[in-house]
Amino acid sequence: MHKNSDREVFIEKRGSAGIVRLNRPKALNSLTLPMVRMLDAAFDEFEGDPDVATVVVTGEGERGFCAGGDIRALHQSGLSGSGDAEAFWREEFALNHRIAHFPKPYVAVMDGITMGGGVGLSAHGRHRVVTERTRLAMPETGIGYFPDVGATWLLPRMPGETGTWAGLTGLEMNATDALYAGLADVKIASSRLPEMIDALARMPLGSSSTAVDALLKHIAIHPHAGHPQHNREVIDRAFRFDSVEEIVAALEAEEGEFAAETRATILKRSPTSLKVTLRLLRQGRASADLAECLNRELAACMQILKTPDFYEGVRAAVIDKDRNPKWKPAELAAVSPEAIEPFFGSVKPLAL
Repeated sequence: MHKNSDREVFIEKRGSAGIVRLNRPKALNSLTLPMVRMLDAAFDEFEGDPDVATVVVTGEGERGFCAGGDIRALHQSGLSGSGDAEAFWREEFALNHRIAHFPKPYVAVMDGITMGGGVGLSAHGRHRVVTERTRLAMPETGIGYFPDVGATWLLPRMPGETGTWAGLTGLEMNATDALYAGLADVKIASSRLPEMIDALARMPLGSSSTAVDALLKHIAIHPHAGHPQHNREVIDRAFRFDSVEEIVAALEAEEGEFAAETRATILKRSPTSLKVTLRLLRQGRASADLAECLNRELAACMQILKTPDFYEGVRAAVIDKDRNPKWKPAELAAVSPEAIEPFFGSVKPLAL
């Protein structure tokens, strides 16, 4: 067992389970570059250990699994030109790809806030557990960024246009929504998570993913229909277009509170981010694999550091906290196709 209370990641073995706990509860377990490296080292250890049957990833504290990357640190790195932001994204994206191909049963416990990088640590895994406290989102367009960590592979594969809705609006989904979207596999009451982890720790060596599925389903809750499912017809009609302007116009033509609120939300997001995101999602839909999407996202990351909206979005969200970003340009019509072209350049591929 390796456990130290001042570490940002706890790593331990309990029975046949290798357990990893993100340990920045005051920061909602947001990821730093050292944390990404500790996670990768833990996966190295557990993958090579014949006495580990399953790997379980959780977050400390009751508020969240992981709220994403530490955007304050990325903001500072971009301003200083330190290179830490590029290193973080390269290593985080490689970790997301590793999780998607992890050879042993990988169980992510998405209890509480699961956003951005937290989705990358969980939704690519084989066994994704949500609870009644799950709040899942890719809220990046609200900070002048775009859905990353392989979300441009995941979101286009959600039912209909629900992934386009989720990526552009950044709105939260609950456990039921996450199950419907295909971003989670099973809902378990948060009160039963210790029991679940103990049961995983008792699993025999060599246990298959099928056996883990059976264990999780044994204590699962059966959810009811959620928000995106109820509004699926409106979402599919309005979000089928390949331009943000057409999507906004389609929402305006729809009747009802859902369409009106969705349109109002989109119009508060960074116009540049919206157009970059939609193009990434459409290209992600046509991509052959996760790696292709991650490399495309990485190229967009390099450009985001050269544009004002990311710095303004982070300022408004976590530095000054005035929640009133001033986007440049401020209008969708002012963001030309040529303006977003630099986000789709070439970049040194990830080491996958």
